[in-house]
Amino acid sequence: MADTQTLQVQTNAQGAVPEDAIDLAVMRVRAVLRLAAEPVLFARVKLTMAADPAVERPAIAQANIDLNGRPVRAQAAAATMRDAIEMLSDKLRIQLERAARNWARLRGSQPVSEPGEWRHDSVHAQRLPYFPRPIDERGVVRHKSYGLARMTPDEAAADMELLDYDFHLFTELSTSQDSVVYRSDHGYRMAQAHPKPDRLELMDSDFTVSEVSAPKLDVAEAETRLEAFGQPFLFFVDTQTGRGNLIYHRYDGDYGLITPAEA
Repeated sequence: MADTQTLQVQTNAQGAVPEDAIDLAVMRVRAVLRLAAEPVLFARVKLTMAADPAVERPAIAQANIDLNGRPVRAQAAAATMRDAIEMLSDKLRIQLERAARNWARLRGSQPVSEPGEWRHDSVHAQRLPYFPRPIDERGVVRHKSYGLARMTPDEAAADMELLDYDFHLFTELSTSQDSVVYRSDHGYRMAQAHPKPDRLELMDSDFTVSEVSAPKLDVAEAETRLEAFGQPFLFFVDTQTGRGNLIYHRYDGDYGLITPAEA
């Protein structure tokens, strides 16, 4: 088990976070980290209360952990900050269990949601987890850019699970194509900017690949298509950069945009 006695848990609070919430979050996270099978090198807790009172789940609790060099992330949203912290604690415990187990065994035991359909026959058509802000009031309020890691689809799926993401943007190793991996009804699915299925290395049987090229759009067009198809996110090729981008619905009803950092 990890020694958390001297670990300093960094904290960050945004919005009207209750005064005792940070102490509760640190206590809960420390308790979970004691179960870690490897050294915990870094831990940060971020608590956010949405300013809009109409948001159904305004309390967001997030934990970012460096588990012996591997990033582990968990996030939870709830009506109250206390509920969000308790949910975060449960999700972080699951993430640490995933990190400790053999990935091949983990892949065969992923929970699957109710069947759904998407344009690439994959993303679940579940209840929208974000505030239904009027379309004409929505916009990109967060733009995240980072150097895409070169990895195999299986490695990308493993990172997605450990980071508690719904999707993961990366550069596929054997084809050098900007790609996104996400959960499907029967495992995982990958879409690429310009699919080259004949060059892909052998993947596990629960992995499928879309042979449809990502649409070429600017950000405004991507927003329109995202709304038109009712998807949680949209993978597209930016018309200016030629790189794979990803636009998604944020919990507050606005959009987030992920783009590759240029070398």
